[in-house]
Amino acid sequence: MSYSVIDVKDFEGRRTPVAQALDALAIKANQFDSQPDQLGHEHDELKSGQEELFVPLRGTGYLQIDGETVDLEPGRYVLVQPSARRRVDAGPEGLSYLVIGARVEGEAG
Repeated sequence: MSYSVIDVKDFEGRRTPVAQALDALAIKANQFDSQPDQLGHEHDELKSGQEELFVPLRGTGYLQIDGETVDLEPGRYVLVQPSARRRVDAGPEGLSYLVIGARVEGEAG
């Protein structure tokens, strides 16, 4: 078959391993569904060497990047480089977002 399909409602928990469930070979993608005002986990991607694209799907929130705050809402896309410290915090209505990662050539991994 030349395509794969999943439905996030078939998964439990805050994180849905989208790319893994689809048997993707080249990309990494996870959907996160955060409760209202839920704080995320601060981290960088130095070890993996991945840049990450954050895609808000529903609700609102904030992406903390190296001490700066970027508002998250559907229709806004934010690309974060591997060395940047990042954390996603949900707003008062919660936040559902997709993170797509890919290794940057020449970065660790």
